[in-house]
Amino acid sequence: MRQLRTRFPFQANRIRPLVRRMAKGAVLASSAALAVSCAAADAPAVSRTAADQSGWPPAPVVALTDQPEPSLVVDTPLADQLAMGLVVIRYRAENLHIVPVYGTNAVDVSPRIGHIHVTVDDAPWHWADASGEPLIIQGLPRGPHKVWIGLANPMHKVMDSKTVEFTIP
Repeated sequence: MRQLRTRFPFQANRIRPLVRRMAKGAVLASSAALAVSCAAADAPAVSRTAADQSGWPPAPVVALTDQPEPSLVVDTPLADQLAMGLVVIRYRAENLHIVPVYGTNAVDVSPRIGHIHVTVDDAPWHWADASGEPLIIQGLPRGPHKVWIGLANPMHKVMDSKTVEFTIP
């Protein structure tokens, strides 16, 4: 016991009551949870489901047979940020979840998933982004620019697109 006291500066007789109180609290909490769940099991079944209530979307675990077409909504960059040479473009996808999942099997996922493609100033190349976060572009020279954003499915087929035009002063 002497080694324990030299290695740990606390007293064991102060810790034991604390541990006992914590154990009693855990037993009481689990007993209360068990009582609530037993009471809920005796409750009458509700005839309506959440999907029956107006305004609730279908559960994401059920394949949707009739999905509306996806669309892309894009904001223009703010003038204050453009004046600092910073281009921040907010966007959102409607009827499509932006996630980093690709390939032929991902096309059949329901609800629909995808990502965006981005091209700056008609460059011959683009990049894909699946973060869902605003696009941040820095280092463009002064003058007019345009950014093309395409909403793509997991096989990179573009389903909707928007072009944002702006001028860096």
